Amino acid sequence: MNPYLAFVEHIEAGVSAAKGIMVSGTAPVSESASKVLVFSPHPDDECIVGLLALRLMREGNKQIINVPVTFGSNADRQAGRAKELADACGYLGWEIAGGKEDLSSLEVDDVVAILTAMNPEIIFLPHSKDWNSRHIATHFLVVAALEKMDASFSCSVVETEFWGAMDDPNLMVEGDAQTVADLVAATSLHTKEVARNPYHLLLPAWMQDNVRRGGELVGGQGGAVPDFSFATLYRLRKWNKGAFSDVLDGGKVLSMGSESLKEIF
Repeated sequence: MNPYLAFVEHIEAGVSAAKGIMVSGTAPVSESASKVLVFSPHPDDECIVGLLALRLMREGNKQIINVPVTFGSNADRQAGRAKELADACGYLGWEIAGGKEDLSSLEVDDVVAILTAMNPEIIFLPHSKDWNSRHIATHFLVVAALEKMDASFSCSVVETEFWGAMDDPNLMVEGDAQTVADLVAATSLHTKEVARNPYHLLLPAWMQDNVRRGGELVGGQGGAVPDFSFATLYRLRKWNKGAFSDVLDGGKVLSMGSESLKEIF
């Protein structure tokens, strides 16, 4: 008898049972002057890569504002996806700003206007090789907007991954069971999307694999992997005087706890 069979069967049974779960509700929105913008290629990306943003709100008292770059390419679904996005962000206590009233895609000047008005401390965007064409386009859209900003503008830039893994992340962020469950629940509120593909139920497994990858990609080849259950990988840089600059000397691993975040944010 394989002693790991029960372990694997429990995972399989848990995913199957969770397919019937439904959630609702809203969380308080932080009104902090310290703003974080999450540029999302599609509704649902904000939840999938949102571990660090959620921790920045809860542990760093920062205001998280999702910026929907598109509402998807299916015009018949755009209004529905906008409603689902509002439900998901409301569940997490995040605001939404910058999306066009006609639900069309943002352009460079739109992003410049958002950055100018919001003056964020931190922005999130996909990395340049995140496989999906809209994710890649979002990266270059936001970078083009940064290049048009006044030279005095600066912010921390956090690049995210989902469809295509980064070769060189420099930040691994731990999530505990409660934080990950909240992201799963928020993702589930993109109801029509997860009905065709229940990817929200696989987020924990993805974050488990990030621990495996990040232990060496961030911590160093051959290094000891931290005793995390879940993590998300990012690349942190600074935009200052019209260009990117490095802010970390090697990789950084952030365990749960506000003191960990305060070391670099």
